[in-house]
Amino acid sequence: MPEIVPLLRALQLADSTLPVGAFSFSNGLESAIQAGIVHDAATLRGFVRTACRQAATADGIALLVAHRAAADGDIDGVLAADRAVIERKLAEEMRTMSVRMGRKLAELALSLAPLPLVEDFLARIKAGRTPGTYPVAQALAFAGLGLPARDAFAAQQYGVASMMVGAAVRLMRLSYVDGQRILFDVNGEAEVAYAEIAAATLDEMATFAPLADILAACHVKAHVRMFMN
Repeated sequence: MPEIVPLLRALQLADSTLPVGAFSFSNGLESAIQAGIVHDAATLRGFVRTACRQAATADGIALLVAHRAAADGDIDGVLAADRAVIERKLAEEMRTMSVRMGRKLAELALSLAPLPLVEDFLARIKAGRTPGTYPVAQALAFAGLGLPARDAFAAQQYGVASMMVGAAVRLMRLSYVDGQRILFDVNGEAEVAYAEIAAATLDEMATFAPLADILAACHVKAHVRMFMN
């Protein structure tokens, strides 16, 4: 395959307009703005950076483990990563976000190319045998298309940041230029995060972010809200 094609495949799967439902979620940002924790570009940058860090040490590890398992044709390893993701999400809305986007991505990937592991994964989701989380679906899509784990991790990190910046533009006074500056700054840290978790196991997944969990719990009972989480 020409070098340009894998790059385009990775860009397509990392695109913020990918129709997997990300537009409906804010990854906890809406509650943070309502609580006054995020109120300008500087506090937004800090919140997005924290979210990306949490995503790297939790979903990111599961994604890399699932990618390795998929490359080996190890469906049991893939399913173990899927369970690990859902078991570490305390907030109901965060679980909902992950499984809805995971299923949509699996369906989309199958519509683009014949991917046997993705097909098996989707069948298990529909049968209620596995939750079908988004990072694991990402891993299967990238592995199935022959794209490296590093690219899958980059797409995961970009997706978290772009989802939140896109939500911020709709929720607060933030210019598109400021939003792009935040994306540029936060994405610049992904290489270091990858190096830290590249060889990590599922037992090393860490999701400690109590404020994020509290905000997610508050959002469930919010009377006025634009996003599903």
